[in-house]
Amino acid sequence: MSTSPSTSPGGFKAWLGRFTLKVLGWKSEGSPPEAPGYVIIAAPHTSNWDLIFLLAFAFRFGIKISWMGKQSLFRPPFGGFMRWLGGVPVDRSARHDMVQQMIAAFGLDPTLKLAVPPSGTRGFQPFWKTGFYHIARGAQVPVATGFLDYQRKAGGFGPPLIPSGDIEADMAILRAFYGPIQGKYPRNTNTIQIRPGDPAAAAPEGAKADQTQSAEREDQAPKA
Repeated sequence: MSTSPSTSPGGFKAWLGRFTLKVLGWKSEGSPPEAPGYVIIAAPHTSNWDLIFLLAFAFRFGIKISWMGKQSLFRPPFGGFMRWLGGVPVDRSARHDMVQQMIAAFGLDPTLKLAVPPSGTRGFQPFWKTGFYHIARGAQVPVATGFLDYQRKAGGFGPPLIPSGDIEADMAILRAFYGPIQGKYPRNTNTIQIRPGDPAAAAPEGAKADQTQSAEREDQAPKA
C-alpha cells in the first residue's frame, strides 16, 4: 500500500522530509533528545545546502525547529514562507545580546528547538563561537549534536551533551564526535576550538558568550 502525504505518520512535513531525503539519496541516523526543548548544533556549516538538509531532517524526525537568519531572507515575497519553515529574523548589523534573548525565549517556550551553527559563517574560521553553549547552559537544556555528513550522505543526531560548565572539556567531547564528519566543502570546515581570548575559556562557570561579529561571505543559493 502506497504512503501519501495525507496518510503518513507525522503529516505533510514528515512525508516531505522523507521524500526529499530519499530522492537525494540521504539516510537518517540517531534520534533527537527526549527533553522537551534543546539547542541543536548545526554542523558542519559550509554551504547554503545545509539549511535545506537541516529542514528535511527536522521534518523527517517530526521536529519543529527554530533557526536565526539574516533579515534579508525574510523580505517579500518569501518572508512568510521562511517563517513557516521556522526562521527568526535577526539584525546582524547590531550587537544585541542574542544569548540572553534566546535564554528568555526558552523561558517563554520550554519546547523550543533552536538550531545554531557554531561556526557563524559558511567560510572557514579557526574557531567555534560559544553562543550555542551558553544558551543551552543558561536555559538548562541539552545540546543536541545535529550533523550533516556529505561524504556518507547521512544526517541526524549523535549523543546529546549536557553542558557541564567546563567548556574546554565539553568542546573536547564535541571535537571527538564531529572530527570524522565532512561538510559539503571540507576546506570551509571550522576548527572546533574556542576563540583565543574568549571569556568562556577563562570563566566557564558563568561567562557570557562571545558575541564578536565575523564577516560573512556571499554564497550563491543552491541550484538543482
